[in-house]
Amino acid sequence: MSAASAETSLTVALVKAGRAKISYPADVVRDDGVRVTVRAPWAAPGVRDFGFVRFEPGDVFTEHYWRDRWYAVKEVRSGAGVLKGWYCDVTRPAVLRDGRLLVEDLDLDLWVSADGTTVLRLDEDEFEQSGLAGRDPAAAGAARKALDELERLARAEGLAPLLA
Repeated sequence: MSAASAETSLTVALVKAGRAKISYPADVVRDDGVRVTVRAPWAAPGVRDFGFVRFEPGDVFTEHYWRDRWYAVKEVRSGAGVLKGWYCDVTRPAVLRDGRLLVEDLDLDLWVSADGTTVLRLDEDEFEQSGLAGRDPAAAGAARKALDELERLARAEGLAPLLA
C-alpha cells in the first residue's frame, strides 16, 4: 500500500444506472495511486449460480480497480483457496473518496475460467438496452473498447500479468 492511501479498509460502493447496486466492506491490499486492490468475502446473500461458475458464501474476491481504466478485475477463489476464475466488470474509472471506493457498473462483463480456456462476454444485451450509447456515446465507446481489451488480454496471455 502506498503513501497515497493509509487506509486498511474501505467500503466498495457499486452503482448501476444511477442507483446503488451493492455496498460492502473490503480490506485494502494495495493502492499505488492508480490501481486499488481490495479483498472481500462474497458480499451478496446466498448463492449465485451463473451456470459456468457459482459464487457462494465463503468465496473470497481479490478485486482490482483502476482510476484510469474502464474496468475492474475480480479474482474469485473458493473458501479453500481454489481459484475459480476472474469476473471482469466494465466500469467507469474508480474514485476513492472518504473511505468509499465508488464504481459505476456499465453492464458489460467478461468471465475467464481458472484454466483460461473459457472466456465469455456477458450482458451485451443489457448494455444495449441500457441506452448508454444514446445518453453518453463517449462512455459507451470506452465501455466497448474496455471489454474488447479484456477479452484480448484473456485470450492472449491471460489476466495474471495485468494483475501482477
